[in-house]
Amino acid sequence: MGIWMAVFILGLGALAAALCLLVIGVVYAELMDCEVPAGVCGRAKLHMVHCLLVGVAVIGRILERLGLCRQVRFTRWCTGLIMACRRPVPNGLRIKDRTFAGVPVRVYEPTAPSSGKRRALLYFHGGGWVSGSIDTYEEVCRFIALKSETTVVSVGYRLAPEHTYPTQLDDCEAASCHFLSVAAASYGVDPRRVAVGGDSAGGNLAAALCQRLARQQEGHLLAPCAQVLIYPALQMADFDLPSYQQNRSVPVLLRARVAFYFLQYLCGEAYACPELLKGRHVPAELKLHYGRWLDPDDLPAAARERGFKRRVASQHDGEVYHLIKAGLGAEVSPLLADDAALSAVPPAFVLTCEYDVLRDDGIFYSRRLERLGVPVTWHNVPDGFHGIISFCNKGWLSFASAEGALERVVDYVKTL
Repeated sequence: MGIWMAVFILGLGALAAALCLLVIGVVYAELMDCEVPAGVCGRAKLHMVHCLLVGVAVIGRILERLGLCRQVRFTRWCTGLIMACRRPVPNGLRIKDRTFAGVPVRVYEPTAPSSGKRRALLYFHGGGWVSGSIDTYEEVCRFIALKSETTVVSVGYRLAPEHTYPTQLDDCEAASCHFLSVAAASYGVDPRRVAVGGDSAGGNLAAALCQRLARQQEGHLLAPCAQVLIYPALQMADFDLPSYQQNRSVPVLLRARVAFYFLQYLCGEAYACPELLKGRHVPAELKLHYGRWLDPDDLPAAARERGFKRRVASQHDGEVYHLIKAGLGAEVSPLLADDAALSAVPPAFVLTCEYDVLRDDGIFYSRRLERLGVPVTWHNVPDGFHGIISFCNKGWLSFASAEGALERVVDYVKTL
């Protein structure tokens, strides 16, 4: 019995060692594909964060192959452990968990006396429609609520791939319309001073919601007074814009992951990622049509530097186009809306980061709004990377530029 037990223990040890070597090898390979430019704030720390996130993803992939759990669930759980640190409620803030029209929300209310009804911000978290939660965005929402003396409502919409488009947008609409209907009576908020906003995928949802509500608006219905878009994902027609080429390997959002997230949102699949990255999902006539709004020559000269090259258009794949066709509509790609739809949206604040694949989406959106006469405020974080606001007030995970970026958001919210 003793010999067999020793053999069993040695076998387990060998299996654990092999697993560790496998994880280390895959993480190392992934890290060799990433690049953190010299201009990024906290380069060494960003490398460390990327290593941590890649390690979690690799272990999740192994567990899924073993049939123990889905990678996406494991990744969400680990991200929650890393990013969600619920501290005591600070002075000057009251926090309540509620449900609006069946959608879980968390309401952050300043307790300082107000001379009149307050402003409010409905916040949709980022995470590629796949991850993120009310808990992981606790610090962001606390910061905005306290610094701007604004009631913030964090919306916990359902996630892909379990729930695909338009579930996330429907949840955001339901929660927003409910809050607009009870803002004055239940929360002391002026319903005419309620904005919607979010980062990354949440910014996409905020922009799409503004267009949807503008189309549906009737005389008796209230609509958001502004849209606050923080490095938003606004189109899936072109993954070869200058920012996609320049920042393709910059953590925490690599170019290939954007295509993956859009596909997860649309259909819960990912097999067509290579075709999207080659540009084979858009017919030639549509490329020409969207090219009016996605022309690199329309970007600031500085945005076209750092190695941008125009790519030869690939012939489209009809099967892939059919799969993602809905993604080229304005509810998934708000930047691709026609002029009539865009001219009806409320004023916007757009924050972009220089070292982010989504930088050009935000710039193009700002330019279009400005030309259509919609008031827009655009700010680019010169040393920022995608996801930077999530690292505000996170202890050893904090980045110096994170608070500065959020301060810009707060400055705009104060004007509402």
